Amino acid sequence: MIAIIDYDAGNLKSVEKALLSLGQECVVTRDFKEIEQADKVILPGVGSFGQAMEQLKKFELDKVLKEIPDSGKPFLGICLGLQLLFERSEESEGVEGLGMLKGEILRIPDKEGLKIPHIGWNSLDLQGNGRLFAGLEEHPYVYFVHSYYLKAAEESIVKATTDYSVRIHASVEQGNIFACQFHPEKSGSVGLQILKNFAEI
Repeated sequence: MIAIIDYDAGNLKSVEKALLSLGQECVVTRDFKEIEQADKVILPGVGSFGQAMEQLKKFELDKVLKEIPDSGKPFLGICLGLQLLFERSEESEGVEGLGMLKGEILRIPDKEGLKIPHIGWNSLDLQGNGRLFAGLEEHPYVYFVHSYYLKAAEESIVKATTDYSVRIHASVEQGNIFACQFHPEKSGSVGLQILKNFAEI
């Protein structure tokens, strides 16, 4: 069973639909017991960093999430769900992230000819044999919607990058923690393979 965390900030239905299409059992929940009993956990998210942290704290989900690295349970953060795992974001100065991984979230720099937010398909440069990308070709295309990007403190956790005005750390993996800045649930067959790989970890 995969628990999809519901904190009123997300693309929950599209993630649930993608997992169901793969034959995975899943539940959309904010119930502590259901999250603890799940085999795997997904934190989706769209919206602002500060508001999302406020919601997580309101439902006391931040406490549950901070226990996940030690539990060994596979965990996947998607889009804003990736950003919240880190320490801080320029989007919401003074707001602390979950701090499960080291790094910061920065605004994509303005560049002539590029629109921000970054909305659309970009290819990934894969590195370090990330388990989410098993069985995929070298430069798979995935779908992004974001104005802020991850700069991880440790290059060793970065498993995929993309370029859009700046080099973006698009996916990370550390132990049982996985995260993607892009939306696998909106990335066609490539995205489904990524979710399948996560479900099989």
